[in-house]
Amino acid sequence: MSRKSTMTLYSYPRCLHSHRARIVLQEKGISSEVDFVSITDSPQELLELNPYGTTPTFVDRDLVLYQADIIMEYLDERFPHPPLYPMDPVSRARSRLLTYRIEQDWYSLYDQILKGDEKQAVKAKKTLRENLIAAMPVFAAKPYFLSDEFTLVDCTVAPLLWRLSSLHIELPKQAEPIRNYAKRIFERDSFQASLSEDERDLAGSGLALTA
Repeated sequence: MSRKSTMTLYSYPRCLHSHRARIVLQEKGISSEVDFVSITDSPQELLELNPYGTTPTFVDRDLVLYQADIIMEYLDERFPHPPLYPMDPVSRARSRLLTYRIEQDWYSLYDQILKGDEKQAVKAKKTLRENLIAAMPVFAAKPYFLSDEFTLVDCTVAPLLWRLSSLHIELPKQAEPIRNYAKRIFERDSFQASLSEDERDLAGSGLALTA
């Protein structure tokens, strides 16, 4: 099986999990290829690298990684500057737990919206909206997600917020802290550079707020 000479990230153009890894690549200024593949017709090369045929899949010489969390942490350790996780073990563990909770509590609802039937999608949209509103104090507490610095947790939150408009999820006017947080992240050069052409069409920069 052949290996590319450069680091390569395989990604579906609208893959939520791949988007997280692409933000890390840009934030770190890592020189790598991003190979956008079709979700309905994955290339044989990807299937040979990853038995599940999923994205993101990351190749660094003879190393092949899949699962966004694993890829993101590998990149943060392999390219330590700027660090995207706290240095002390207690803070790192807390950040990992935050990421896990976002995946379990928010990402799982995103999957239900896309893959469930109409009734399941409506219920998941309502729950996701309520969960985000309940988290407003967290968005308001610090410039970034429970942090004074941009971290891997933000790399996980931002792609979901970018997609809210495309899911027709509107937040109430009092959710201004979420909009301010989203604007802060969306304006980062790394975030803008991470977007695929398909993701730019999602119009996430217009995070909808209702009266």
